Order: sequence, then C-alpha cells, then structure tokens
Amino acid sequence: MKELSLNTGAPRNVLAHVISSGIASALMSGTINYKKSLNNEISKSDALRDTIKKTSQGAIVAGTAISVTNQLSSKGGLLKALTTISIGMAGIYALEVLDETISRKNDEKLIEEGE
Repeated sequence: MKELSLNTGAPRNVLAHVISSGIASALMSGTINYKKSLNNEISKSDALRDTIKKTSQGAIVAGTAISVTNQLSSKGGLLKALTTISIGMAGIYALEVLDETISRKNDEKLIEEGE
C-alpha cells in the first residue's frame, strides 16, 4: 500500500501560528463580546470568560491545523495527523467543559446569594 504524503511546501512554525491565531481570535471575540456587553446582552464577566475561551480555542485550532499540515507531508504522517487532530479536539472539548462548569458554579452561587 502506498504511503500517503502530500507536498505542503516548507514546514510552518506551529508556535507562531498559535500566537497569531490567538491574537486574531481575541480581537474577534473581544470585539463581539464588547458590543454585546454595551447592549446589555451579556454581563462583563461573561463577556470576558467567553473571550478567553474563544481566544484559547482559536489558538488550539490554528496550532492543530498547522501541525497536521506539516505532518501530512512526512512519512507516516497520516497517523500522526489523526492523533494531533484528536488532541486538538480534546483541548477544545476540555475548554467547553471547563466553561460549563464555571458557569454552573457561578449560577449556583447567585442562587445561594439570592436566598
């Protein structure tokens, strides 16, 4: 069976893409959440939490995508690429679970304070 290998050009710097995509995600989500906060659609603390979550997720996605692209051009890269995708997905999922847990605890705290 022929090994899958793609010519994706020169390997890219994963860390540089993680940083630049994190900045881009922060700009995008921060601006959207700022607008929502000004319109009283979301609290300032929820806006900040959502911005941090989406910034982190954007950085994970970019790092994963660039790493997968680099791996697909190397021998045995398909298995490495699939493993990297799994790790990236796990990171995004973990941030979602963490955000839900924090949100639930904040809601419970508000209920306790209201009683």
